[in-house]
Amino acid sequence: MKRETKNKLAKLEDYIKNLGSIAIAFSGGTDSSFLLYLAHKILNENAIGLTVKSPYIAQWEIDEALEFVKKYKIRHKTIELPFDEQIRNNPANRCYICKLKVFGLLKKEGASLGFRYLADGTNLDDLSDFRPGLRALKEMEIRSPLLECQITKNEIREISKHLNIPTWNKPAYACLLTRLPVDTKISEESLRRIEKAEKYLIDKGIKAVRVREHGNIARIETTENNISILLNPEMRSNIAKALKNLGFHYVCVDLEGYRTGSMNN
Repeated sequence: MKRETKNKLAKLEDYIKNLGSIAIAFSGGTDSSFLLYLAHKILNENAIGLTVKSPYIAQWEIDEALEFVKKYKIRHKTIELPFDEQIRNNPANRCYICKLKVFGLLKKEGASLGFRYLADGTNLDDLSDFRPGLRALKEMEIRSPLLECQITKNEIREISKHLNIPTWNKPAYACLLTRLPVDTKISEESLRRIEKAEKYLIDKGIKAVRVREHGNIARIETTENNISILLNPEMRSNIAKALKNLGFHYVCVDLEGYRTGSMNN
């Protein structure tokens, strides 16, 4: 590792030690997995991962989070959260509303278990992205150790790889609501259809992928190197058939490729 990265890791380790105990909002992604792994290594039973299970989180993400904590024998709890009717119509500020709800629940749960602090995996690079939920975290005084220690996404991946944490190269994911246009009424049928479509593509080796739903149209976003794979005649035919079997009438590949926030407008 670079000297600067080592120094940031040491700073993060001291930060966690000084907290004494910490509950971490754990999604199973690269950032929260790294933070939880390190907190468990330093604090043992004084660290816990809290995972929210809701209709707009893909089940396979929950399963991967559970596999992670089982592998490392990390203290963990899953909390069920029903669909929040405030975001049923997918408003532009859904992330802010959702974060208030989710982190309010996690903060209460953590406190009931004796944890003074609740932390999340926000990193330095998140400040340059469209993240309205960050305002909610600030208002609720959620700790963000990776951000506070000025650690970037690439540094998280670098350190995770060095520590042999298997999520070091895991693609970024987001809640399924981001696959639908804003100001659109959300049905659980749509969420499950999108979830199944993305799982099909992931199982085919297309790891970094989003299936954006526009009515009965599935618009597939993926990285540039995966677009050529998708356009292979046999692969293209199989994907079209599979997604149409899920209820989509049309299946297309977005030639601009994967990009965050493409449904923000």
